[in-house]
Amino acid sequence: MAKKEKTKKLSSNGKKVLVLCCMVALLVVTGVLNYVLNTQIKDNDDNLVNGGNDGTAVETFFSSHRSNRETARAEEFSYLDAIISSESTSESVKATAQDKQVELLSFIEKELVLESLIKAKGFEDAVVTMSTNNLNVIVKQAELSREEVAQILGTILQETDYVANQIYVVPYSA
Repeated sequence: MAKKEKTKKLSSNGKKVLVLCCMVALLVVTGVLNYVLNTQIKDNDDNLVNGGNDGTAVETFFSSHRSNRETARAEEFSYLDAIISSESTSESVKATAQDKQVELLSFIEKELVLESLIKAKGFEDAVVTMSTNNLNVIVKQAELSREEVAQILGTILQETDYVANQIYVVPYSA
């Protein structure tokens, strides 16, 4: 006679204990992965900030500033689009929103042109931010001489309708 194999079934409590053990094991694995990945990210951030001579922190500042500017402008366009597409908005408000969109597009175009012109003058990098009342320029350089500021101002005055007291030129280095 062949012996019948006995299979043991887990009781309801046994199943619960098994599931609980698996959940605890997954929780431990998640905690370890979280610790390891956060340590690596922190080390990378420290290298960016304390990178020293390679200028990584400065590069991060300029790319971050551009990214933040683009995000803010995208949100502004989104709000204006919502105003324009709303059926409850009056025609005069829609027209004002459309005018504001055109103004923003003009700012974006001029900012890019000015950044390129400043770089063409020999500066390594620059970020330009325009608004209705003023224009800000951040130049990647530890210090700016009067001649360099005058060179930047001259370029901006030629390309825009701003006057000198509306323009702010700031040097930036890590």
